[in-house]
Amino acid sequence: MYTESSFSTVNMHEAKTNLSKLVQDALDGKRIWIARHGKPVVELRPIEHEIIREPGIMKDVIWVAEDFDEYTAEIKELFEGSE
Repeated sequence: MYTESSFSTVNMHEAKTNLSKLVQDALDGKRIWIARHGKPVVELRPIEHEIIREPGIMKDVIWVAEDFDEYTAEIKELFEGSE
């Protein structure tokens, strides 16, 4: 849960000027919103976990049809129109 003291809104110029400090504040648990024209538009926060990609993880979920790369007359008409 965030408390008011752990929450901060900064304008774009301040964010550019103090990016290193703001990143450290976010890593320390402070919630940082960056505003444009006084309206918050993005939140600066640490990445919650590292994304690990494993080859073949979707092997039984995704499949490619045998004729995937065939350029048929029907596909040609869809992309190029009829003559």
